[in-house]
Amino acid sequence: MALQLVAPAPENEAALIAACIRGEASAQRTLFKREYPRVFKTVARLMGSNRDVDDIVQETFVSMFRALGSFRAEAKLSTWIDRIAVRAVFHHLRAKKRTVSLDAVGELEDGAAGVEDKAHAREGLRRLYAVLAALTPDARAAYALYAIDGRTIPEVAALTGTTKIAAKLRIWRARREVYQRAESDPILADLVRAGKVER
Repeated sequence: MALQLVAPAPENEAALIAACIRGEASAQRTLFKREYPRVFKTVARLMGSNRDVDDIVQETFVSMFRALGSFRAEAKLSTWIDRIAVRAVFHHLRAKKRTVSLDAVGELEDGAAGVEDKAHAREGLRRLYAVLAALTPDARAAYALYAIDGRTIPEVAALTGTTKIAAKLRIWRARREVYQRAESDPILADLVRAGKVER
């Protein structure tokens, strides 16, 4: 029986954080691998475009590792990292000030049975993100976090650095805009009716 050499994992999150702050590459890889899927998913759903997602995810982790020494455990580490990701998206959207098109958000298409259904779902998503791109970055992020990513109102408020009331208002305004556009857009209406953008 061959022995497998496995690097010892830190016993808990505090030990992992401390190892990362000390610059231990194995701990940094462990934290990156653990957090990457969620951060990528969050950024992709906020952006609606794979074109810039990788850059924003990379910026998130660079910022996170630089600021890790200031983490005070007042919130969960994952929530703290998600806040950094949301700020990176805000910064990107404000810097670009342009419409971001949808390249792919695969999870929302998984239920489509055939090629035509998938094309229809993709077009619905493209139209949804066109509506969201016209919103303010704050409203877009609140709605995407709530309706697409499935976060709760308190989570949206925490991630966007606002109150629950402000988060609800932003979501409501964005939803109203999506529904108004859906009234005259049957493809977007199909997406909304199918429950793909609301929990």
